[in-house]
Amino acid sequence: MSLATQQILTTEPPSSAPINMAKANGIVTEEVEFLGQQILVAQTVLQQAIDVIDNQLTSDDQLTVHSKYLPGSTIGKHLRHANDHFRSIIQTIDQSTGSELHILDYDRSRTRNSPMESSRASAKEKLAETMQKLENIPSTTDWNAPVQLHAITPYDQKMMSSLGRELWFASLHCVHHWSMVRVIAGELGITLSEDFGFAPSTLVHQGRDGALSKAKI
Repeated sequence: MSLATQQILTTEPPSSAPINMAKANGIVTEEVEFLGQQILVAQTVLQQAIDVIDNQLTSDDQLTVHSKYLPGSTIGKHLRHANDHFRSIIQTIDQSTGSELHILDYDRSRTRNSPMESSRASAKEKLAETMQKLENIPSTTDWNAPVQLHAITPYDQKMMSSLGRELWFASLHCVHHWSMVRVIAGELGITLSEDFGFAPSTLVHQGRDGALSKAKI
């Protein structure tokens, strides 16, 4: 089991973090606790990618090798694409004011051909930057706030969601892309940790670690 997954299984959101400072009568509110849990899950999933960059990848070229089994896929593209979803949510929060309806558009916020697709240093920097921005999300953020999601399906459509639901989706979406990173890594002869690319619910179902059932995720 990777260090990142051990963190999510055994660690409560740090009491010093900004997201945990809002309390009602000295007791952490349910919404603040929810925020802390969601942020911890997201940061842990992103940290898994940083661990791969630091410990498994040995050259920038490995980021740009095209998969034989997943046409058009590279490790770098999956890292960038998964990170983009978190950036979109953070940007939506930053740009929203008062009772204004949150607008979220994953398709139009993509940053294709960015340096993080071909540079380990850039990929690590951007992933770490996203983790820090998640940490800095105000504790007063309303995670039940309605979000109007704009999507190309390929039709241009709009549908309703919530900030909390979209953050959880971003984490699961990230895990999905990590599973494809695992496939490409296998093609390159790179062995990743046994839990990389598996959803928390899958680990619970398979009973890989008893502590996971106690995790507040």
